[in-house]
Amino acid sequence: MARYELLNNIVHRDLRVATGFGPELGDAVGMVPAYPSEFAELQREYPIFLRREGATAAWQSVVLLGFEQYENLFLQDGRWNASYLPGAAAKGPFLIGFQENQIDGVLTQEAVMHVDLDHPRVNTAAGEQVFLPQGGNTPYLDHIAGVLRGIHDGSAFAAEMFAMLDAKGLIQPIKLDVQIEPQHRVSVNGLHGIDRERLATLEVAELLDLNRAGYLEGAYLMLASLHNMRRLIAEKQRRLRLQDATLSTTRN
Repeated sequence: MARYELLNNIVHRDLRVATGFGPELGDAVGMVPAYPSEFAELQREYPIFLRREGATAAWQSVVLLGFEQYENLFLQDGRWNASYLPGAAAKGPFLIGFQENQIDGVLTQEAVMHVDLDHPRVNTAAGEQVFLPQGGNTPYLDHIAGVLRGIHDGSAFAAEMFAMLDAKGLIQPIKLDVQIEPQHRVSVNGLHGIDRERLATLEVAELLDLNRAGYLEGAYLMLASLHNMRRLIAEKQRRLRLQDATLSTTRN
């Protein structure tokens, strides 16, 4: 259970955040949220899909990390084997919240940073410091603030983007059923993607609408990202073979 508090340089002056990677730090997940603002980076290394959020049924883009709920095929020996870390993973125990303030008699909402004190990365002994000894932000915290701004801005953009893609019939369910090895088959349910054939048959006016809104590039980046499925499959095959070799050695 998360325990969020408004980040404060007095209350949390000794806070540190572990920045390594591993299952013990919460990284053993099969997918993480993704945001259109990072699609250009993500599509080089991760397959990007869409799925419905349970509570609201709104569309959420995600990157696939593995074929099981707690399988992250990018994790190995304390490293995340990719040149770009998705914002949802990079943000660690932090998130943006909103605080109401009266400014010149007008009620406004100000974005503020919160921290989950029960997150496995949070401690006071080792890792990146959050605040400087005199109370200012460390470069690490400034970096996290930038990541959170990207997530916040990307979330609003994504909602409108996916609504338009859906309205134009461009979102289709994907049956992800993959034969990894002759004796090993995996499937992931609930994923959707861009309908390539439907996109190719859109009228010029519809394509202009998407392009002017800034959504057409995102649709093509999602399609381009699917070549990364080969990387995931190859890594899954490698680990299964390593597992089989280890079992064989153990038996002998």
